[in-house]
Amino acid sequence: MLKRLFCLVFALGLPAFGQFQNGGQTVLLNLPETSQRAVITQRVGITDITLTYHRPLVNGRKVWGVTVPYGKVWRAGADQNTVIEFTDPVTIEGKELPKGIYGLHTIPGENEWTIIFSKASTAWGSFTYDQAEDALRVTVKPKPADFHEALTYSFDDLKPNEVTVALAWEKLSVPFKIDVDVPHLVQASLKNQLRGLVQFTWEGWDDAATYLLESRGDLQEALKYSDQSIQNEERFDNLLTKSNIQEAMGKKEDAAATKAKALGMAGPLQLHNYGRQLQLSGHQPEAFDVFQKNIKSHPELWYVHSEVARIASSKGDFDAAAKEMKLAAAGAPDYAKPMMERMVKRLESKEDINK
Repeated sequence: MLKRLFCLVFALGLPAFGQFQNGGQTVLLNLPETSQRAVITQRVGITDITLTYHRPLVNGRKVWGVTVPYGKVWRAGADQNTVIEFTDPVTIEGKELPKGIYGLHTIPGENEWTIIFSKASTAWGSFTYDQAEDALRVTVKPKPADFHEALTYSFDDLKPNEVTVALAWEKLSVPFKIDVDVPHLVQASLKNQLRGLVQFTWEGWDDAATYLLESRGDLQEALKYSDQSIQNEERFDNLLTKSNIQEAMGKKEDAAATKAKALGMAGPLQLHNYGRQLQLSGHQPEAFDVFQKNIKSHPELWYVHSEVARIASSKGDFDAAAKEMKLAAAGAPDYAKPMMERMVKRLESKEDINK
């Protein structure tokens, strides 16, 4: 009876948990599969791309044109459908594809492959494949590749708005490119996210404004988000964000006024961190102006001693700089002491620590 069940399962292609070398399968037990299951996921922007497939082995066979015939629909893996899921709309090789879960099939050729995204994602292999259920077809070129014993999918050439999926098996790779409209999707997502509980915080609106500023998005929208953040709670952080947005919009006077207000609200550590950010972004004179505010108001703080050291170092006064940095090292918390001590050694070697 069980042998007949195994044969029936194999013949009909029913879902199975275990597979035997003689081709029989079991739906009764959880046993290892000959072609083992794999799942890979890549995020592009805020879009998740997940590929689920079974990995057949070459096992000494000639794969292309023999084990996998040319010109016929192939499941692009083993056993159940190879499945690819997109949490947002994407573009495949320049053609649009809605978000969703798709059965991934191919038509291999010696010089060209057809990649098929089928709306039927729960089938067993390509045995019941129906072209009428296609969501999208694209054609791509196969490439020679290093040998892969097990069929492998990978996400390659990752960029902020795109990634390439590559099927590799035996000595062949078949890539197809996925593009994601990240700016559009993020802006739409932000509008939805900011309707939730986060709308009552200053941080959420400030983060949204900062993202649009840094990604060169809609600056008018960024300014609106920044104003809402300030309305929820006026802080150094969101005032500085607003100043940077105004600067990017060419509103120089408004930006200067907003920045002055921000700096007037800043605590000494906020001023220190902001000054260091200015230094690292190549604005050292402006950074030193910020440090001077701290030096005037909080000369006793350990990190303010490091600011004095940096200004002295820039002038070539390494003895004074080393003296101040030793005071910084003495007062620094344990996590910061090693860095301060390294700075002292550099200054004692007559090296400008600002470079």
